[in-house]
Amino acid sequence: MSTTPRPLRNVLFIMADQLRWDYLSCYGHPTLKTPHIDALARRGVRFANAFVQGPVCGASRMSTYTGRYVSTHGSAWNFVPLSVGQKTLGDHVRPHGVRCAVVGKTHVEPDVEGARRLGIDTTQGAGLLAMEGGFEPYERDDGILPAGFKVEGNRYCDYLRAHGYPGDNPWHDWANSGEDDKGHVLSGWEMRWADRPARVAEEHSETPYMTRRAMQFIEEQGDRPWVLHLSYIKPHWPYVAPAPYHAMYSPADVVPARRSQAERDDPHPVVRGYMDTDPSRSFSQPEVRERVIPTYMGLIKQLDDQLGLLFEFLRAKGIDQETLIVFTSDHGDYLGDHWLGEKELFHDAVVKVPLIVVDPRPEADAVRGRVVHELVESIDLIPTFLDALDLPQPTEWLEGASLQPLLHGQGAGPWRDAVFSENSYAFRDPVRLPLGRPVDGCLMTMVRTHRWKYVHYEGVAPQLFDLQADPDEFTDLGQDPAHAQVREQMAGRLFDWLRQRKRFPSITYDDIEQWNRREVQAGIQIGAW
Repeated sequence: MSTTPRPLRNVLFIMADQLRWDYLSCYGHPTLKTPHIDALARRGVRFANAFVQGPVCGASRMSTYTGRYVSTHGSAWNFVPLSVGQKTLGDHVRPHGVRCAVVGKTHVEPDVEGARRLGIDTTQGAGLLAMEGGFEPYERDDGILPAGFKVEGNRYCDYLRAHGYPGDNPWHDWANSGEDDKGHVLSGWEMRWADRPARVAEEHSETPYMTRRAMQFIEEQGDRPWVLHLSYIKPHWPYVAPAPYHAMYSPADVVPARRSQAERDDPHPVVRGYMDTDPSRSFSQPEVRERVIPTYMGLIKQLDDQLGLLFEFLRAKGIDQETLIVFTSDHGDYLGDHWLGEKELFHDAVVKVPLIVVDPRPEADAVRGRVVHELVESIDLIPTFLDALDLPQPTEWLEGASLQPLLHGQGAGPWRDAVFSENSYAFRDPVRLPLGRPVDGCLMTMVRTHRWKYVHYEGVAPQLFDLQADPDEFTDLGQDPAHAQVREQMAGRLFDWLRQRKRFPSITYDDIEQWNRREVQAGIQIGAW
């Protein structure tokens, strides 16, 4: 009798943007209750040590969508195009008859120049899919910049106008702004208005809208297998929530910032540069945290409520029994921890993310509700999806590892003992210019084990944290003479990792193995006497 699990039909891949790992009750938040996400964790496996490969939206998502590290796929920051030469999730599943679509945000920047150079028609077919990162854009919405920008062809904006919210940019003017008692628009880009309710009714805000669109997509599929990336744009800023979620939490519900005065008194030079940015200066003020974080929590509560509706929809139709469900985030949010705002560096508040996976098959019954502590990465998701659908694993492309053994309680075997994340501060003048670094000399790379976190900076001293003795990452040992050997070992791990990147994605490993014997069989003689 075969022990191979039956293939699943579908994958529901849910991502919340800028959701911290510790802002869910199943991950230990003391005041924010997320019962539907908690229930999902009880039905599946909750990963306690999941990490993203880039601490900004674009780089993180491109790693998740390609299954490759940032240095391999090359889309190193937001708005850096994803090369048309990269394969993504859709490219791996679509040839097998699986529809792959997105509802929500992807942050994919199209490689227009690459497509033009190759003569690719980007308005339809494979060319259009390449510009969308391999996802069919069933309902794509990345938000709209800047405020007041005239928007045409955005379905959510069209939806808002059809429901009585006029203007060139109703995404900003209604869904992501409040108003004063005279009806004046209070832009959501200004965090001082974060305690005001959005100008739209709750059912017309982004999170419920995207949930309904996801249900519509699923309803349409019938018996056709699908992969749906449901990618919520919240709780990412603008920090604006519709009533009643804008007022569900108060400053009393805000947990204290994780920061020490020593961090501020003598910061690492790169960290000092980030402390000088507007988000960090703002979130270092108690009144900002007390105004913004309750709204951030309200947006998460709304997300949880909408997921409850979605999960009930799947259960009522029996779709949950043939669908792998994954819930995660693309990165966290400092919210004032370490005297920082936004993201971009490598503290666990940013690079560690929630990850919950539900496999409905009997093989996963023994581990339901279990917390797994192995170090996992976002690039592990595509191999996991392919395993669940029983599709080939193109190992020449993928740099992650399938989580299926962990989901089925088979033990991880020789699992990885380190995770990696990459970024560049070249895009931040307050960081780069004081250091006098060239644009191509601003790379920074993290290697993290269960105990140590080491961050390498080109041309600048490294950082080192002992996570066992200092779990809050307050004490930088990057220049401590007593830890020179540890730094050397961690730098060695980083070099080992760099040497192991996938360098031959255009040829399979089987073809490489067969190459020499094919030459012999063909009668090719090189160097014969």
